[in-house]
Amino acid sequence: MKSNVWSILKKEIKEMFRDKKSLSMMLILPIMIPLLVIGMSAFFDSQMNKPIEDYNKIGFAYEMSDVEKDIAHEVGIDTVFGSEKELKRKYLKEKIDLYVTKENNRYIIHGSESDNTTYATALADSYFSSYKEYLQNISLTNYHVSPKEIVNIITVEKDIVESENFFADYITNYAFLFIIMAITVSSTYPATDATAGEKERGTLETLLTFPIKSRDIIVGKFLGVSLSSIITGVISLTLTIVSLLAANHMFKIYEDVNLMLSSESMIFAFLVIIAYSLLISGLCIAIASNSKTFKEAQSALTPLTFLSFFPSFVAFMIDLKTTTLLSFVPFLNFTLLFTDITSHDVNFIHVICMLFSTILVIIVVLSIIIKQYKSENVLFNK
Repeated sequence: MKSNVWSILKKEIKEMFRDKKSLSMMLILPIMIPLLVIGMSAFFDSQMNKPIEDYNKIGFAYEMSDVEKDIAHEVGIDTVFGSEKELKRKYLKEKIDLYVTKENNRYIIHGSESDNTTYATALADSYFSSYKEYLQNISLTNYHVSPKEIVNIITVEKDIVESENFFADYITNYAFLFIIMAITVSSTYPATDATAGEKERGTLETLLTFPIKSRDIIVGKFLGVSLSSIITGVISLTLTIVSLLAANHMFKIYEDVNLMLSSESMIFAFLVIIAYSLLISGLCIAIASNSKTFKEAQSALTPLTFLSFFPSFVAFMIDLKTTTLLSFVPFLNFTLLFTDITSHDVNFIHVICMLFSTILVIIVVLSIIIKQYKSENVLFNK
């Protein structure tokens, strides 16, 4: 049996490395991960560290006192004066970031939803908070009341444990989600070529004339597709680590944050990649084996790509936590474990549960495929 499986595996490996599409799936998809990590990091960094000059031009449709001007200058506002109509026109032409009108003691901040307006509004809020405090102090002093005694009636201190960096968690989780997607996509082509492709070319019939059991054929093809998926996963993981290290040194949002995974986390990540590669390869072969042509198999495998990614995306968005029960759920358990890996909080029991459920599913899937290959109706119904 071992020699037969090895012969089939060597055949699949040779075909895989000869085929340009298989190689492109294995190598090109992982390259997208550094682009994702660096690109999203650059976007977040630009938003969080936007120069104040990009959003501090605020118009005032009334005459400001010297005190108001001083406070505006202290908070960093570049004041622009004019009538409401003039300021509105400048705002529409994006010459100012927002403008303020005044009716007695009622101040109205005018703007619309945009990044610059959001930052400018926060700046205006800071200005009015300082100006309001100034007026309150003057009013209390006029009534011979110490402002400090009124303002500081109570003292509030904060003892909040610093949480993980939001951007670091966001980027690393999305990088691991992309690894799952890359493995899924890279497994579909070799699985299709090894089953429906051979059936369409007629080479599968020739293969079955050899004294090789259907079980050996399926196991050999399964290992070949799995090897392709694992290579994609390992390359993706390597590029993820490299891109995270690069981003750690390039962007201010990761200051005082170590994006590097520990040795233990990398070992767990490698185990998850192998387990997921084996599972998705078995499922791809099972689906593609029921197809008559290469094109039909590709169409049949498209829903599997979304099925594998959608639970992961939902779990990430709602911040679902790993439990022993969820560790048995295919697809979902891989994402949850990747999330635990990024937060350095991996439970070994959850890993065991994931491996157990994955092995069980693979055994069931391979058993079904072997039965299919023993049926001539499945193999030769064209």
